[in-house]
Order: sequence, then structure tokens, then C-alpha cells
Amino acid sequence: MKSPIKVLVADDHAIVRNGVISLIEKRNNIEIIAEAANGLEVLRLLQNGTLPDVILTDIYMPELDGIELTKLVKLNYPQIAVLILTTVNNEDVISTCFTAGAQGYLLKNVTISEIIFAIEQLHLGYKHLSTAIGMKLLDKMMGKFVLKSNDVKSTIHVSKRELEILTLIAEGYTNGEIAEKLFTSKRTIEGNRQNLLDKTGKKNTAALINFVVRNGIID
Repeated sequence: MKSPIKVLVADDHAIVRNGVISLIEKRNNIEIIAEAANGLEVLRLLQNGTLPDVILTDIYMPELDGIELTKLVKLNYPQIAVLILTTVNNEDVISTCFTAGAQGYLLKNVTISEIIFAIEQLHLGYKHLSTAIGMKLLDKMMGKFVLKSNDVKSTIHVSKRELEILTLIAEGYTNGEIAEKLFTSKRTIEGNRQNLLDKTGKKNTAALINFVVRNGIID
């Protein structure tokens, strides 16, 4: 039997912290080993030997915020994954968090299922971005696609989900990894990939990616 994923929860609002902990604790594969009200408390816990696999932290906290905490954790405890849980839906802040070393970013309106999924993904070495944020970025990308669509054959229609899959394919993810990220089955992704090949008349993935990049469907 695998050891549970050890998690430390940091949030200056006790009601939020306690709510998240009570929901996560119901999972057999995750263990809450500590909690903290700010970044300094987290650092003290780490220095005293409390070492989680994942730190789930808010951004705006007194004493030491989540971004500075992330930088210090990645500098001194690179094996610990940092998952941001916040109300802030701002691209600059999101980028700053990932640049600081965070491997995941969630909004506080997510379901407990997505929090659990993100913790599991980070523990496996993957990154995770809140579905709501991903859809917002996808909408922007679709707007960019509409502006460039004159370069693409009018008979080819690419859906939002197909565009998301194309982007992940271009980034080198396998069908299995894409399935995990999009909360679907590997068979479904394989079907979508084949459908894209059929739509564009391409024989392989390399030719497909070359086509969509050349036509401005993805960057």
C-alpha cells in the first residue's frame, strides 16, 4: 500500500483552512500533517522537520505571503511541491506564482475533487492550472484564432476542446497525460486526435502540428 501524500495547508482565514482540511482529510491517500496561518509559520514547521510532499497555500497572508513563501520553499526544499489556492484570477499574478516555483494554481471556487486531483498531479511531478483559468485563457486564444481564421480553409472547424488538445499535443504531452489534464479517458483523446488528422487531411501528428501553427490556429 502506497504511503499517503503528506500535505501542509496555509491560509490566514481559519474558516477556509479548516474547511479545506476537513474535506481533504476524508481521502485515504492524503494526510494533512500540519496547518499554518502565514508563510513564516510554514517556514518554522519546515525548519523543525515537518516536511510535506505538497504545500497548499493562499497568496495574500500576513508576515510572509504565498509568493515569497514559494520562492523560499523552492530554494531550500526543492522536493516539496507548492499548490496555490486563492481568489486571485489575474494572469500577471498567475505567471508570477509559476515563475516563483509553484507547480499548481487553483481558484477557491473549485470543487474539492479538483483540489484532490491537483494534489495528486503535483505529487506525480505534473503541473496543474485551475480549469476556470484554463477556459479563460482558451477563450482568449479562440479570439486570436478568429482573427487569423482567414488563413484556414473555411471547411475546417476546430472546437474549443480540440484547440485545447492541439495545444497540449504541441507541448509534447502524451494521450494519457492529456486525458488526465482534461478529466477524460485516453480513448476519447485518441479519438479527438484522429478526428483532427481527418479534418486537416494530415497523416501524422508532426504534420498536424505544423499545419495548425502555420495557419495560426495555435502559436
